[in-house]
Amino acid sequence: MFTRLKEDIDTIMLRDPAARSRLEVLTCYPGLHAVMFHRVANACWRGGFHWLGRWISHWSRFLTGIEIHPAV
Repeated sequence: MFTRLKEDIDTIMLRDPAARSRLEVLTCYPGLHAVMFHRVANACWRGGFHWLGRWISHWSRFLTGIEIHPAV
């Protein structure tokens, strides 16, 4: 899980010239936050915890403004 997060941060650092530090990316990039929440929601959905997956997805949308269905 943390390896994947590190890879995501490294990719953002590589592709976004405005990204100045890993801490900035981790704390200030809503796209990264949405992906992190989605991975948790998707794991819940695949595990049969559909309500929990939807609930996490809704919290993610509230916090980031980005909606990704947990089944995707």
